[in-house]
Amino acid sequence: MKHFLIKYRFRGDSEAEWRAEVARFIEALDTDPDLKGKIAYRCMRRGGDYYHLATATDDDAVSVLQGKDFFKHYTQMTGRAGGGEVEAGPIEIIAETGIRL
Repeated sequence: MKHFLIKYRFRGDSEAEWRAEVARFIEALDTDPDLKGKIAYRCMRRGGDYYHLATATDDDAVSVLQGKDFFKHYTQMTGRAGGGEVEAGPIEIIAETGIRL
């Protein structure tokens, strides 16, 4: 499994529009025939800070995702939402419980 964290402070115009954009991205992940069941994605907010956690089954799933037009669009929109200041990168799980929700 490959895990990624994206974080930024929201600096966009409308949080409601941004949340709709996030929902469209997640729907695309859930319905794309090449990616269905291969990418888990969560978007969370604490105050004005947004955190996105993505988990891919393997490097192939990441490569397929990166080639999708909807991913390229979403990446651009994330940059706008974060006012051009978005931090993204892989993260490593050190330890975890036996149950995964």
